[in-house]
Amino acid sequence: MGTMSNIPTCVLWGQGGAAAPPGLGSLLGPLFPFLMIAVLFYLLMIRPERRKRAELAEMLQNLKKNDRVVTIGGIYGTVVNTQRDSDEVTIKVDESTNTKLRMQRSAIARVLATDSASPANTDS
Repeated sequence: MGTMSNIPTCVLWGQGGAAAPPGLGSLLGPLFPFLMIAVLFYLLMIRPERRKRAELAEMLQNLKKNDRVVTIGGIYGTVVNTQRDSDEVTIKVDESTNTKLRMQRSAIARVLATDSASPANTDS
């Protein structure tokens, strides 16, 4: 045992004489998985949600008279009055009694396809 006590411990463990200074490689190693998770989170969650919000905002801006719509409450109706500068829309919900509802533009969930765009009914 007397012979090993004269050997420095860094030589015994195979580290050499001097330790390398910490650099970008040693910092990037542990952070790489977190960076990849952040990129995947952006691509799978944030980006599609932004696109969906932009499409909804465009649809609400292009809302016009005689569009068939569904509200966020599930009410079907036809737009009878809309103004670009106001946030208010009037929809007709019943043809027989001429019932109309005034609501905010943001209460429109989606615009239904027009009758001319849908295929004709072919009942046999």
